[in-house]
Amino acid sequence: MTDKSRGERRTGLLNGFAAYGMWGLVPLFWPLLKPAGAVEILAHRMVWSLAFVAVALLVARRWAWAGELLRQPRRLALITLAAAVITVNWGVYIWAVNSGHVVEASLGYFINPLVTIAMGVLILKERLRPVQWTAVGIGLAAVLVLTIGYGRPPWISLCLAFSFATYGLVKKKVNLGGIESLAAETAVQFLPALGYLLWLTAHGDSTFTSGTTGHAALLASTGVVTALPLVCFGAAAIRVPLSTLGLLQYLAPVFQFLLGILYFHEAMPAERWAGFALVWLALTLLTWDGLRSARRAALLRARIGTPRTAAPSSDPVDA
Repeated sequence: MTDKSRGERRTGLLNGFAAYGMWGLVPLFWPLLKPAGAVEILAHRMVWSLAFVAVALLVARRWAWAGELLRQPRRLALITLAAAVITVNWGVYIWAVNSGHVVEASLGYFINPLVTIAMGVLILKERLRPVQWTAVGIGLAAVLVLTIGYGRPPWISLCLAFSFATYGLVKKKVNLGGIESLAAETAVQFLPALGYLLWLTAHGDSTFTSGTTGHAALLASTGVVTALPLVCFGAAAIRVPLSTLGLLQYLAPVFQFLLGILYFHEAMPAERWAGFALVWLALTLLTWDGLRSARRAALLRARIGTPRTAAPSSDPVDA
């Protein structure tokens, strides 16, 4: 490995840590936006995210994709579906954090890989290896244990996991880069979000106009909080192997889980620990199987002399 490639890999790792670190620490941000409610915060996130990425794309002069997208009704429909699903994901997550359910929200992103695999089987008719079947089975057992522990299904976790898995599935079919995709999705969200904010203002319920300047600035910064990790993720995705990104993605829910326990002091009775332990066991098996398969593929490429391709862009954990 040359010094240049080592430097590129180091840069990619740093950007990966930065991206998933920011997503992991974002539960500290949403409570700062109170007394704004979850829906108002969500609407500001949509509006200001579009403003931020539009400026970024203008600076980078990356607009060619927009014209192509507008001429493809099927991809536009998929973008609209992706925007609707990520709206649910963002809204539930913001509400969960500001309502004292950080640990349950973190669980959603722990089980997301298991839900993604299950959807691959049910929707894409993919075939699973035995270890993957075992991991999915353990994940189902974990949900059952947590349902007993909570006295109800962990609906916040399930909603976050299924919405983000669906979002990832749709995004694979759209095949747009992270920043471009966010621009397209927030463009779909923009008018309904702006209309809701104007309605709040007209009824005197907008904290953006009635609060302090600092509060308004924090609401406006939701665009930066949404887009900046994506920029770092994009820089990481082209420099490090996909298997490495797959490991880094667990940083975000780990940080969220630790914040829920240590900072927000949420309760963790024994049955919840048992449920989380089962989820972590399933993810350990899944990660081990993925690394083993990647190693076998690398050995096969080396034998037949096939050049290694760059890691494809994958959808990050969005919170």
